[in-house]
Amino acid sequence: MLFSDTYQTISKASEGIFRDKGSKFIAYAYPINNESEIKDLLAKLRAEHTKARHFCWALRLTPDRSVHKFNDDGEPSGTAGRPILNALLSADVTNILVVVVRYFGGTLLGVPGLINAYKTATVEALNEAEIISKTVNDVYELAFDYLMMNDVMRIIKEEQLNILSQEFDLQFTLKFEVRKAHLNQVISKFVKIEGVKTKYIGTF
Repeated sequence: MLFSDTYQTISKASEGIFRDKGSKFIAYAYPINNESEIKDLLAKLRAEHTKARHFCWALRLTPDRSVHKFNDDGEPSGTAGRPILNALLSADVTNILVVVVRYFGGTLLGVPGLINAYKTATVEALNEAEIISKTVNDVYELAFDYLMMNDVMRIIKEEQLNILSQEFDLQFTLKFEVRKAHLNQVISKFVKIEGVKTKYIGTF
């Protein structure tokens, strides 16, 4: 399979609710960029829902969708985190965390009932979300002398590159991002300018 330089995520947080036999399942979907964001989001939800029994979650990360994790938070194994993750897989979204907060209604739902509840609550939250496409971008740094400024800026304008930062000390240094699909043609133009140094920073 060829690597795609686009991926789908959500534009902002959304919510969905599912009820069954007195239990209430509130799904919260969040756009995230790394795992470190989970702790604060869970703490915030626990503070808001002090009487809830479970805070089950799943996430997908990275543009190639290779990172995924889930947590049943005390529910029977496979009945909460996995169904949430499966809903994310079905929607083909990444860089997303979904936490489903459960209020117990007094009646046990059984394994099939729990799987359905956690999955359906997640689907409801995704239905309320705006799903957007993003491109996978590489960030590079250029270092060059003042005399090369015009040549460098001409390429940046031609290729419509987004400048992230620029500094001038003994040399100019400039960081920019470029869509992965256009990377080779852009870098080859900079390499042709004698004295321009290119440095790969990362993929975002």
